[in-house]
Amino acid sequence: MGAETYIVIGVILAAVGLAVWYIVKEKKKGAKCIGCPYSKQCSGNCGEQKENQ
Repeated sequence: MGAETYIVIGVILAAVGLAVWYIVKEKKKGAKCIGCPYSKQCSGNCGEQKENQ
């Protein structure tokens, strides 16, 4: 394995680590559906909120 392989693996691991960190941070803030614009306003039924609008 060359240096390029280690760089690619490092970038992928960093991206996955940052994604997990973001999800944990948002869950601690109270977001039920990460990425949903209604995440802090709904009761966890984000699909139903979008259909009603």
